[in-house]
Amino acid sequence: MNVDNAKSQMRKGMLEYCVLLLLSREASYANDIIGRLKQAELIVVEGTLYPLLTRLKKEGLLSYEWKESRQGPPRKYYALTNEGRSFLNGLDDAWNELARTVMLLKNMAPQLPNQQEG
Repeated sequence: MNVDNAKSQMRKGMLEYCVLLLLSREASYANDIIGRLKQAELIVVEGTLYPLLTRLKKEGLLSYEWKESRQGPPRKYYALTNEGRSFLNGLDDAWNELARTVMLLKNMAPQLPNQQEG
């Protein structure tokens, strides 16, 4: 099993949740979202983010509005809808449950051998 592949799958699964978390704080445009994710060490490219934003908009979880920019063309700012906030609350519950389960299992499992030990 390739650990990098498993990590990639985990990140993909969390991306939607992370984007909704960011947008719950303030409306943002795609490059801002990418920058904030990068600050949190979750690297995402435009080719991944734009389809996700489009899907979330179609599902009624996001809305957007065009805003003028001092640095070029107008930008599309995404924000959570009321339905998006409700959905995010459900994801929060699911995340907390998963985190709790993982911690219980980690505490229950025998300690992994230290790789530095001979």
